[in-house]
Amino acid sequence: MKEIRKRVRARKRRTPPSRAPLRDRILDAAFCAFTKHGYAGTSMLEIATRARVSKRELYAVCEDKAALLRDAIAERARQIRLALELPAPKDREALEATLTAFGAALVRGVCDPAVQAVYWLAISESDKAPEVAKLLDKVGRGATRAALAQMLAQAQADGLIGAGEPAAMAVDFFALLWGDLLIQLLLRVADPPSPRAVEQRAREATDKFLRLYPL
Repeated sequence: MKEIRKRVRARKRRTPPSRAPLRDRILDAAFCAFTKHGYAGTSMLEIATRARVSKRELYAVCEDKAALLRDAIAERARQIRLALELPAPKDREALEATLTAFGAALVRGVCDPAVQAVYWLAISESDKAPEVAKLLDKVGRGATRAALAQMLAQAQADGLIGAGEPAAMAVDFFALLWGDLLIQLLLRVADPPSPRAVEQRAREATDKFLRLYPL
């Protein structure tokens, strides 16, 4: 995930703002403005100024500020979402390694300030635009959970894990992985875990999960 973000940032550095695709410039400008000033405190004029576009060009991309908020969060969520192509493990050892790597990447990803900014923006504007939180859940957590469930279904078919409904099993894995860490991070009452603590959390969650569904 870090490599993906590095490539995205590098590509943006190489592309002058005036030459970047119009929609990308507008959504990046909108996200920055919303996170700095909030939804109510951000004007369409400020977004247009940040994106270096005319208001006519701005309204050609998004019809109003609410649509800009939805699209800006959706685009940022797609950029920071974990890669969803989980490899199909060939044996029990590979399954354990895949789950551990997946869990560690997930925790590292959510600890990223950019990811937390997306969640905070969706939460802070939930009363004005409740569909934003639903969209974030769909393109972020929902898609990640679905990818894990698909991998677990294949592992079951290959005889690598015990019986269970894959979607429910995925929920169990996330519960073991997170505990109360996620809510503590979003409330900012805990610091992100160290790299070693992240790996240990992922290993422990994987071990407990596999013991929940023995062969």
